[in-house]
Amino acid sequence: MSYSPTLPVYIPPFDLHLFGQGEHWDLYRILGAHPDIVEGQAGYRFAVWAPNSRSVGVVGEFNQWTPWAHPLHPVGVSGIWAGFIPGFKKGWLYKLAVETPWGHVQLKTDPLAFYAEMRPGNASRAWTLDGYTWSDGEWIEQRKSGGLPLTEFMSIYEVHAGSWRRGEGGRFPTWAELAETLIPYVKSLGFTHIEFMPLAEHPLDESWGYQTSHYFAPSSRFGSPDDLRGFIDRCHQEGLGVILDWVPGHFPKDEWSLARFDGTALYEHLDPRAGEHPDWGTFIFNYGRHEVRNFLLANALYWLKEFHIDGIRIDAVASMLYLDYSRQDGEWIPNAYGGNENLEAIAFLRELNKVVHAHYPGAVMIAEESTAWPGVSRPTYTGGLGFSFKWNMGWMNDMLAYMHREPIHRCYHHGNLTFSMIYAFSENFILPLSHDEVVHGKGALLSKMPGDMWQQLANLRLLLAYQWAHPGKKLLFMGAEIGQWNEWNSQSQLDWMLLDFPSHRGVQSLVKSLNALAAREGAMHAQDTDWSGFEWMDFSDYGSSVVSFVRRAPDSAPILWVFNFTPVVRTDYGVPCPHGGWWTEVLNTDSGHFGGSNVGNAGGAEAHPCDRPGAKPFRLTLTLPPLAALALKG
Repeated sequence: MSYSPTLPVYIPPFDLHLFGQGEHWDLYRILGAHPDIVEGQAGYRFAVWAPNSRSVGVVGEFNQWTPWAHPLHPVGVSGIWAGFIPGFKKGWLYKLAVETPWGHVQLKTDPLAFYAEMRPGNASRAWTLDGYTWSDGEWIEQRKSGGLPLTEFMSIYEVHAGSWRRGEGGRFPTWAELAETLIPYVKSLGFTHIEFMPLAEHPLDESWGYQTSHYFAPSSRFGSPDDLRGFIDRCHQEGLGVILDWVPGHFPKDEWSLARFDGTALYEHLDPRAGEHPDWGTFIFNYGRHEVRNFLLANALYWLKEFHIDGIRIDAVASMLYLDYSRQDGEWIPNAYGGNENLEAIAFLRELNKVVHAHYPGAVMIAEESTAWPGVSRPTYTGGLGFSFKWNMGWMNDMLAYMHREPIHRCYHHGNLTFSMIYAFSENFILPLSHDEVVHGKGALLSKMPGDMWQQLANLRLLLAYQWAHPGKKLLFMGAEIGQWNEWNSQSQLDWMLLDFPSHRGVQSLVKSLNALAAREGAMHAQDTDWSGFEWMDFSDYGSSVVSFVRRAPDSAPILWVFNFTPVVRTDYGVPCPHGGWWTEVLNTDSGHFGGSNVGNAGGAEAHPCDRPGAKPFRLTLTLPPLAALALKG
């Protein structure tokens, strides 16, 4: 059978130079598959980096998957193979036939493909970035001029797109359906951002996207790349930001993807002590190689530029920073100075954050970093990593350990409540109650709570109130806001039937009220990263498991929070406060509106002078409801 011959493709030397330097931010416009016209013929041009291969060809149904029918041509000594195929159509499936140095032909997916086949297939699909018209210009300009939201209210709803709400027959929802359901839902609860678990294509549903196979292709489960653009566009028009989970720390060993791409360890380290992740059975990127670093940097910029996302949350940063992460002696290679720091990964992260902040001011870079590495969210010019925010994993672990205990035992673990304030302003923190806390046998947040059903729900409301009251931006995984009993299952939707019960609607109403309070009151968000925005009133009453503190900000009335972590109603309880006068009770998690028992203070209380030596100058006498939080505005 005869085929139209592959025509040569010209790649400008400057593009090749930038790629060799690892600094081609639009690399995805050079490599990959793109519609073009050559010698008056329409088709697609292809380019791929495979420096150690003997030959590379494009295969698909159009040529009966014949490896040598449409060979690509080497582009100088760049390691890139390129060619133009006349008549190739948008939407056609294809792979790259890569011949290894030993003569074995591998069928590989295109590392820079914009679209991919729905699993169980794994071929790349020819697509184009052009053709979508955005309508979010006002949002983008506001984000650019507003800078990082360090002093603004920020509340993030974390979503797994495949299991928030399923379509008919249990199918995956489409982006159009999610635009009609998810966006108004998140907006009605007062969240400012949706954070999606990885949306790049991945073959295994149960990996939730964290084992990415196509870094430049949005998952075909929910529609086309333009469908995703339409969803994000709609979010921006509705005033919601979109954050995307991104996985530059490791990639799967699937033989048809990045692994041993040209027969050699191209994207990964060859030595398993540096190139393989023992926990996840994956390969680790070689951050010291310019072309690999460029692939990742261009990918991050791709999501920001082509999909208008508002931030990137990087998964498992600790696994990138430490050479001995989850390894025993002899299973890792020290750096040039004998230490365990991954100097190449550190340099990559710093460059990534510098480039993103320079090109997309206002976009947030978030690190899921679980150790005490210093300066994660500090500027690179001070020696920091340059992230905008860091997840506060310490706060999360301490709080869940504390809340899991029976209230009678909490007095012996009071430090779990207060320890986070020792370091609360050392980083720009996000307080996460994420998907990681409700899977793998850990149980849902509600099921972690002790006591009978009433106490469990009260404890959950108390935990959520403490999260919102504590300095730091907020993140809540889907389902917690309706009091999900069951551990999260990525194969089915949330248990929406729970909203038929007033007690679960109460939890949802509380989340809405917490967001509204935090957004309305500057004291609750304007100084999240500054000690001057927080003051303990009393953290010493461990015997009663009661703490109180004030949140404040310039030109904003202070908000006094009081927490009772026991099921005991405490009457005539004295709470220090910073000034006299009337303090209005603006939130009570024991309100019947939230499913509580309606114990409270009839709208507020009057603060009176206190002349006890060493005490705060004023004092409130309150009734503290059981397993509940009070917020009072002075």
